[in-house]
Formats: sequence, C-alpha cells, structure tokens
Amino acid sequence: MLEDANKTIVIGHKNPDTDSICSAICYARYKEKMVGGTFIAGRAGNINPETQFVLDYFKVEAPELIKSVRTQVKDVEVRETKGVDKNISLRKAWELMQEGNVVTLPAVNRSNRLEGLITVGDITMSYMNVYDSTILAKAKTLYKNIVETLEGELLVGDIKGVFDKGKVLIAAANPDVMESFIEKGDLVILGNRYESQLCAIEMEAAGIIVSGGSDVSRTIKKLAAERGCTIITTHYDTYTTARLMNQSMPISFFMRKAEELITFRSEDYLNDIKDIMASKRYRDFPVLNPAGKYVGMISRRNVIAAKGKNVMLVDHNERNQAVDGIEDANILAIIDHHRLGTMQTIQPVLFRNQPVGCTATILYQMYTEHGLEIDKQTAGLLLAAIISDTLLFRSPTFTDCDREAAEALQKIAGIDPEKFAVKMFSAGSQLKGKTDAEILHQDFKKFSAGKVTFCVGQVSSMDDEELRALEKRMPAYMEKALEEEGVDMLFLMLTNILTETTILVSVGHGADQLAEEAFGAAGSPDGGRILPGVVSRKKQLIPALSSAIAQ
Repeated sequence: MLEDANKTIVIGHKNPDTDSICSAICYARYKEKMVGGTFIAGRAGNINPETQFVLDYFKVEAPELIKSVRTQVKDVEVRETKGVDKNISLRKAWELMQEGNVVTLPAVNRSNRLEGLITVGDITMSYMNVYDSTILAKAKTLYKNIVETLEGELLVGDIKGVFDKGKVLIAAANPDVMESFIEKGDLVILGNRYESQLCAIEMEAAGIIVSGGSDVSRTIKKLAAERGCTIITTHYDTYTTARLMNQSMPISFFMRKAEELITFRSEDYLNDIKDIMASKRYRDFPVLNPAGKYVGMISRRNVIAAKGKNVMLVDHNERNQAVDGIEDANILAIIDHHRLGTMQTIQPVLFRNQPVGCTATILYQMYTEHGLEIDKQTAGLLLAAIISDTLLFRSPTFTDCDREAAEALQKIAGIDPEKFAVKMFSAGSQLKGKTDAEILHQDFKKFSAGKVTFCVGQVSSMDDEELRALEKRMPAYMEKALEEEGVDMLFLMLTNILTETTILVSVGHGADQLAEEAFGAAGSPDGGRILPGVVSRKKQLIPALSSAIAQ
C-alpha cells in the first residue's frame, strides 16, 4: 500500500496568500511538464477570500489541505499480504506463508475487517503442544479442511460440515473390541476392513476416514448416508493420516484475536508508532485504512528505513512559516522571493531566490527559460498572484521583472489587470461578519530577528472607514493572540490599496517603541500609526523592524 513513492508535495507557507496558493499550483504543473511524475499542490492553511475569488474565477480547485508532512504509515512500504478466512487449516496457512515468503497471515471477514492474526510461531506451537483426542472437535474443524489436509476425497457427507463433537481415534482392533471405545460422534481412522467400517457406522460415529487409498463398498456408503456418517478416503497410510489430522484444525483456534492485536492506521505518523513497535517483539503489524479495513502489514525494518515525504516549498524559506513536520520531510526545492530564512536541509536542494515582487514572477521566468507553453488558466493564476503581491504594481517590491511577466501573462490570460484587481481586492476586503481571529490570520506570518520573535498580519482594503474601524477593534484581540502565538510582539498592517497607506497596530512589550524607532511615526488617538507609502510587509515593514531590533 505504499503511496506513490514519486509523489512530491508543492506547498507554500501557513496562512497562505494568493501568491502562495497560485505558485504551488503552477510550480506543480511546471514540474510535471519538465520531468513527469506526480506533483501535488498543497496548502498549509485555510484559503482567504481573495484567493478563493481567484480560484473560482479561473475554475481551479483549491489545493489539498495538508496539516503536516511528517512521514505516515501510508508513506512506507506496506506489504499487501492478502487476508485469509479464519476457518482455513493450519496446513493451508503454512502453505500460503511458504508461497508468499511471509511469517504472518491476517484473518479477515468478507468486509475485509481484521479478525485475527496467525504467525509461523503459532503454527509451530500447535505442532509441539500435546493435545487430547477431542482437540479437533474443540477447534470446530471443517470436514473441508480434513479433506484438503489429507489430500482425500469426500465420498459421503457435507463438505461444509463441522466436526464439533467426539474424539478422533484409530480403529486398529477387531469389531468386538471397537465397540467398547467408539462413542457417538467420534471420528474414526481405519483401513479397508469391511467389518470395522460397519462397526463404526453402527456405533453412530460422526465419520470414518479410510486410509491407504482403499475402496469403500457401495453397501457401506449407503449405510453411512442413511446414518449421517461422513466418509473420507485418503491415499496416506494410517500413521501419516493420524499425524496430519491436527494440521486440519482452523487457524481461528490458534490465532490472536483482533481485539488482542496492536494495529496501526494508514494515517498514523511514524514517530508516534516507533516506541510502540520497539516495546513489542512482533515482526509485523496490521495496517488499517481510515474506515477500519485491513490493507496490509508493516514491519519494524520498513519503519526504521522509511524516508521523509518529498516536498517543494514556494513563497517562503522560514521554518516557522512552513507546514508542520517540515523537519522530517525531504525538501527537494525552494522557490522564493523573501529574505534568507531559517530553513535547513539534509542535502543540497534547488534553491532559487530572487529580489522580485512575487514568486509567480520567478515561475514565469522558469516557464519561459525552458520554452514551456503557459496555458490561459496558468497565466491567469500567475498574473493574479503578481497583482496581489505587488498591490496592482504599487508596492515598492514591484520590479521590472514583475512588469515584464505581468505584461506577457495578461496577454495570454486575456485579462485587464485594473478591472480584475478591483474585483479581486474587493473580494478580499469583505471583512463584515468575520471574527477577529479570521481577520488577523487571513494573511499572517511569523518572523524572528536576533532573540526577538514577532508576527505580522496584513489586511488590505479599498475602504478607509473599514480599516479605521479595525484600528479600534483589533488591539484587544491581538493582546490575547500574542499569548497564544507565544511571541514577543504582534503587528497588524491595515493597508489602504488606493491611498498606498498603512495603519500599523502594535501589541506586546516594547512593540510601540519599536514601531516608533523603525518609522519615526507617533501613535494616533485610536492606537495605530499612520505609515504613508508603506504597503509592503516584506520590503518595507520587516526590514525596518529588524533593523530597529538590531540597534
């Protein structure tokens, strides 16, 4: 059940914005065109209204929500050992183990629900233990199993019948003596002597097993049918027949029942199950899917040798912004336009970082550098990302590279950037009815400078009254969020796209003083600071705050 080993997740940062989502989609498409394989666009958080508008406009499904890229059971080689019926014989189970080169067999029902597990060790123990002559009845052995184990033939009786009463015995004495120890319901092993066969039937034996490949007379068959006595013949001699009888018992009598087993789900994380595996001396463990159905077996060896998920990152290179579990992942590439962050990799990776306004601009360059055609939908997604990240080319992060990309993409997509931007930003600035938490976290990132950690959220709108209302409303919630995020300071940029002005709201010990030192702007009566011309978190706010912290 190993999931596609060549699958690679392409994913942006937590609290994804339009660039993060669109770049993940378009980079996954780029990689599939370049090298084939399976590249899955993912998202590390909920989609904001602006981005949802873009996806709806271009009729693109939202990327899969990926909460963690920690290695899961489904990412490891799971041996698809086929489940068997719990009523098969020990001998049949042994043969299946030899054929499949496995030491464990799962027993499942018709719905593929796990009922138990039998191992080579269990079968060995069944051979070594000493049982009384009633053990086959106690195990409720099917006549079908007896026939298969003895390589015999059922002459009289029901192949689906069950031997569940009496004992198994060998009739080696003459009929007079046999009458003293054969009881009703017994299963009698005997030879070709007519008198012995007749005696067993008359003593109401449940069945007789005729060894040595001997023929059975028509009279005996008829009488057995009338008395409800099963007749099985086998080519084995009496000694071998008796020796093999215990191998016909069903595995259900010896297997460990499902409720006694340690099982894992395909969605379980490996780090969570390693200690459990280490505490048990089992070689294999059953794996169930989310619906609770059996899918295969996982071994300790495979878990130890497991590799991390293949991941490619876009629009960030800070570990604290990355999807959970990134430390366990196998990072293959990073495409970004931000400052160098804290991401570390085990091996060298493709790392492309350029001082442009948007990751989508870099992707446009990569498409053109390799002569790959950009379809209309992909062009629209890339253009929307550039418009969003550069605030319709007003941000100081906007470069000639972004301009060149935008001009080429708008022709392919057939879109008027100005008209599209109005619709997109309007969709993104619809803040009515949203909670304080939704507003703060719709475009929210965590940073560190020296020993100081801080978060910055940004809300962009064309409605100045809406932003002024948030200036008064948000500080109370931000004080609470400061503690929840576990950082020293928290900032919220309330950016007016039309006037290219930001109201900066600050909370946390020293946050107001830091903002004043960074921008030389005094606080307003409502608590925020007016920052004319400041619209970019990446190029204007973060560098200024980091510089002030360093000083």
